[in-house]
This record gives sequence, C-alpha cells and structure tokens, in this order.
Amino acid sequence: MLFFKNNPLSKNRGNILLFSIVFGVISFSVIVTAVSSYAIFENRASIFKHNSEESFHIAEAGVSYYRWHLAHDGQDFQDSTSSTGPYIHEYKDVDGNIIGHFSLNIVPPDSSSTAVIVESTGWLDSQPGSQRTVQARMTPMSLTDYAYVLGTGAWIKNDMTIHGKFHANGGIRFDGTTDSLTSSAVETYTCDCFQGCCPGSGGQQTKPGIWGAGGPTNFWDFATPAKDIAGITPKRTTIKTEAQNGGLYLPSSGTYGWWLKFKDDATIEVRKVTWARCFSLAWSPLYHTYDHYHGHYWWWWNMACYDIGNSSAWATYDMPDNNFIYVNDDVWVEGVVNGRFTLAVPNDVHIVVSGDLTYLAKDGNHVAALVAEDDIFIPLAVPNQMEIDAVLVSQNGSIMRHYYSAGWWWWGWWWGGEWTGNLANRDKIITYGSIISQDQWIWIYPPTWFHFQSGFQTTESTYDTNLTTNPPPGFPFTAEYQIVDWEEIIK
Repeated sequence: MLFFKNNPLSKNRGNILLFSIVFGVISFSVIVTAVSSYAIFENRASIFKHNSEESFHIAEAGVSYYRWHLAHDGQDFQDSTSSTGPYIHEYKDVDGNIIGHFSLNIVPPDSSSTAVIVESTGWLDSQPGSQRTVQARMTPMSLTDYAYVLGTGAWIKNDMTIHGKFHANGGIRFDGTTDSLTSSAVETYTCDCFQGCCPGSGGQQTKPGIWGAGGPTNFWDFATPAKDIAGITPKRTTIKTEAQNGGLYLPSSGTYGWWLKFKDDATIEVRKVTWARCFSLAWSPLYHTYDHYHGHYWWWWNMACYDIGNSSAWATYDMPDNNFIYVNDDVWVEGVVNGRFTLAVPNDVHIVVSGDLTYLAKDGNHVAALVAEDDIFIPLAVPNQMEIDAVLVSQNGSIMRHYYSAGWWWWGWWWGGEWTGNLANRDKIITYGSIISQDQWIWIYPPTWFHFQSGFQTTESTYDTNLTTNPPPGFPFTAEYQIVDWEEIIK
C-alpha cells in the first residue's frame, strides 16, 4: 500500500486561491459600484446641467416676452394687471406642453431715465431647483441713438472718424473709419457728383448701398428700413407751447435775430444781433446749396451773411425749469451748457452755431438739442478746432458749413486777425451727440480748378451714450424697445 503525507504547500496554495477569489469578487463589486455611482452622478449632473440651461433659456424668454409687451404698450409696467408682481407665466415646448414657468419683476423708469429693468427667473417644472435669473435694462428707441441719421446719401471721407451708429436713407460712400453699425436704406443706387461720381471722373455709376475704401466693412448693413426724420423728431409747436409756459420764449427781434451765449453758471446771456457780416461763396458744380436759401441775410445769391457783426445787450436768463426754449427768429448759439434744453425755431429761419458749444461735463446731466425745420449753419469765423456738443436736427433742410471762397472771389479780406481765405479752411471739427438731417450734411468741400479748399480738414464724431436712456427733452420714441445692457443674476 502506498501512503501519502499531507503537503503543507498544497494547502497554502488552496487558501491563497480562496482568498484571491473572495477579495477579487469584493474588489470587482467595489469597482462596479463606484463606476455605477459615478455614471449615475454624471448622468444626474448632465441632466441638471441640461435643465439649468433650459431654465436659462426660459428666463431669456421672459425678457423677450416683456420687450414684446412694451412694444404694444410702452407705458405698462405691471404686465396688464394692477399688482406690483412678480408676474408668473407658463412656458410651453414646441408641442404646446407646459414644461416650465418664468417669473418677472418689473422696475419702471425713474424721473431721470426712460430705462425699464426686467428681471426674469426661469425654471423647469420637472426640476424647480434649476432656476436661472437674468436681468435686462431696456429703453424705447429714439433717433438720438445714432451719431448720424441722414435723409439723403453721404460721403464719409478718409479723414473722418465716426464713433457711433450711422444711418442714411440714400447710398453711402464710406472711405472713413467707424466703430459701430453703418446702415443704408437702399440695396443699390446711382452714385452722383457729391460722392465723387461726376461725369469727368467716370460718370454716374450704380453702386451698392454702402461702398468705399473705409470700414470695417463687417459693420456695413444694407438695405435696412428708412428713417422718417420729420415724423420722429420733436414737434416744434409742442416746444413752442412748453417754452411759453414755464420755459424761455423769445419773440421776433425786429433786427437780424438773437444771440444766445450759454454760461457755465447755468445762465443764458441773450443779445440782439443788429448787423450780420457777409462773405462770398465759391460756386462748385459738386454742390447745389444756394438756390433754396432766402431771407434778409442774402445780399445776392453768392453771399452768406451768418457771421455776427454787431450786437446789443438784451437780458440774462436762468436755464428754463422745464428745459424748453423757443426763438421766433434766426438764432446764433454758443458757450458752455450747464443743464438740459431743447431749442426750436419756426419755419424759414435758421440756427447758426457761431462758436464752440460744449457741455460742462459729458455725464448726461448736460444736453443741448437744436431743432430747425430749415437749415443749421456754421459760419465763416469759427475756431480752428471747433467742438459742438449737441443734438442737431434739421427736419427738412441741411446741416452744413458753406463753401466759402477766400474772400471776395479769391483775393481775400482781412478780418478778425486772419485772412478770410485762412478762415475758410479750418483744421478740425469735433461733434459729440447726434446729427439728424433730412437733406445734406457737409463739413468740407474739395478744391476745384477755380476755388480753394473750404471747410474742416478732419472730422471726429462721437455718439453721446447718455442719450440712449435719457434723450433731450421733447424727443419722441419709436414703439420698439432695445436692450441696452444684460446680465445673469446669481442667487
């Protein structure tokens, strides 16, 4: 018989195998549990993130809804109720199923602004804890939201820099520089002489709504809806009524007109213009600007009489409490504006910006608006670098400086320390605000074979951002509200 002894090594190996199986099963279970837990956690996180994004879109939908609501009733800040909110609305998916809600808090404008604040909180009904909140500040649109609005076409030359939106109802030749939207109301148009397309330079040509060597071109947009300049600018009859009832009203002067000098102490020195000095104009086939000008300032067709010769003291007034000024005659304005006002004149008279017109501070507390049915002029004798801080509105005329010759034709006159030929040619004009003109806007004329160059050599125009939410007194709004700033509120 054969007898076998117990082998300790075999026993140990069996024990090791048993322990390996047990611990392997345990480890596998731990790993499977961990992976499963991680997968469940990730799935839940993914669902929560998705729901959070959906809630964010629902909150945005609340803002869009109230913007639409204000377009239909711009003075309703209680969501068609008589309560102060919050206002809760259902949110439906594309199949019409209610999947969430948004809650709105509306803060109406205060006395110093037109801005409405809309705070919207959105959530999914399946996960109310995924709430997101956005807040938007929106204001009704006004033409003062633009640096320029023109009823005709325009030529932005290479020495012009524009900060702010530019719109023309006609075509635009753009050779300058901008940092904002440039829009035209036409898809194509026939380029004419005032944009350099005269017969001698290739003839009239069909051009895109916006074209030229300037840019950036990604800011160009055409064709867009035309702007009704006469329809959505202030009503001068309303300004006249307001000026006669708590504002400043000046009747006919009986002479040449009134000279208003705004002072930094919030007063207005008013003088009566007793004589206007005349200067000759250069004729150019590029610009047809003289045949419709009329009145007692014209000696004959090629003379412009918009420089003050003599004046006499009249009175000093405080800035009007209700911010309205009406002058029933031609008016010259200049000085430092301390306060807010809108000035208007009747038909067939002009506004002349006779010197620098600047704000005490560019903080929105100081605003000047000049509203004419006809033309707004800059005369011959103005600073070499001129600044105009204002909203200039010509509802049916032009905003311009005439094409002055060097003097009596080309010999020139000596006046005010300079030859008039030097005065005709100024270095720079800076505008801060808006220029709104139904007809042409012209600051400079190129030289021709017969006449010198005339006007401002460079132009820098900057939009007053304060006018977006707080335009000048009496300026109407369109029905459309625009969002001026937006942010998410973390709660």
